[in-house]
Amino acid sequence: MTIREHLEQTEYAVLAPEAQKSAETKGRAFDEEESDVRTCYQRDTDRIVHSKAFRRLMHKTQVFLRPEGDHYRTRMTHTLEVSRIARTIARALRLNEDLAEAAALGHDLGHTPFGHAGEVALSEVMGIPFRHNEQSLRVVDHLEKDGQGLNLTHEVRMGILGHTGLSIPETLEGQIVRVSDRIAYINHDLDDAVRAGILRDSDVPRDISYVLGESHRERINTLVTDMILCTQETGALGMHPEVRKAMDDLRDFLFARVYKNPVAKGEESKARAMLQALYTYYSKNPEKLPADFIPQLDFEGMPRVICDYIAGMTDKYAVAKYEEIFIPSSWHVRG
Repeated sequence: MTIREHLEQTEYAVLAPEAQKSAETKGRAFDEEESDVRTCYQRDTDRIVHSKAFRRLMHKTQVFLRPEGDHYRTRMTHTLEVSRIARTIARALRLNEDLAEAAALGHDLGHTPFGHAGEVALSEVMGIPFRHNEQSLRVVDHLEKDGQGLNLTHEVRMGILGHTGLSIPETLEGQIVRVSDRIAYINHDLDDAVRAGILRDSDVPRDISYVLGESHRERINTLVTDMILCTQETGALGMHPEVRKAMDDLRDFLFARVYKNPVAKGEESKARAMLQALYTYYSKNPEKLPADFIPQLDFEGMPRVICDYIAGMTDKYAVAKYEEIFIPSSWHVRG
C-alpha cells in the first residue's frame, strides 16, 4: 500500500460520512498517474501554490490602491486568511481539509489588477461582465503552464468557480470556502479601513458589535465558531440566523462606508482608465503582446487574449506598462 492509498483509507475512518473523499473524486480532465505520497487534493494545492498566478497575488490590490503602509491586505494575504478559516471549519466538522485548502488558495487567481475596479474596466471594454471567479477557473484550466493549465480535480475547480456568484459548489468543502471568503474580507477590510483612518471600531453599529464582538479577533472567532456549532446542531452547513444577519449587516455597512468611500476608492476611475487605455492599445497593436500570447490570437480571439493578458497583470506591472507606452521616457518618475 502506498502512502497515498493509506491516506485515502484513513479518510474513510476519520472524516464525516458527508465529507468528500479523495478516492471518490470525479477526476481530472486529463488522466494522470497518481502520486505515491499525496492525495489528489494535496497535489492540487501544490500545483496552485507553485503557479505563476499565485505568486502574482502578492502584488494585487485588495481594497486600497497602492496604500501607504506595509500592513494592508493584498490578494495574497486575503487568500491565506481564507485558507486558514476554511481549514479550521473543515477540520472541526471532519470534512476534507485538503480540498478546502486547495479551493481556497485558488479562488482569487483570476482577479484583475486594482481589485474590483479592474473588473469594471474589463467589463466595460469587453461589453460582457468580467467575473473574477470565472477567470480564476480559466487560469487553472487554460492559462497556467503556458496554456496547458493545471489539470485540477473537478471538486477543486468547482470550489474555485463557486466561491462567489450563482454557482454553488456541490461539496460542503467548496461551500465552506464560499463562506470563509466573506468572513475573511468583511473583517480584514474593516481592519484596513480602521488602519487607514476611514473608520473607527466604534463606528460599527452597536447591534452588529453586540452579536459579533468589538474587535477583529472577536468578530472572526464568533463567525467561525458559530458556523461550526450551528452546523453540528442542525446538520446543515450554516450559521444561526442572528449571526448570519449581523454578518450581512456588517457587509452592507462596509459597502456604504468603505467600498464606496471616496477616500478609499477615489483613485479607481484613474485605474479603470489606465486598464482601458491598455486594452485599446493592444487591440490596435496586437503584435505588441508578449510572444507567448500571440499564438493564442488564432484560436481565442483578440478580445479574449488581451483580456487574459491585462487580467493577469499585477498593479505595479500595469502601471509600468502604461508608463512605457503612454508616458515619454524623460517624464518617468524614478524611485
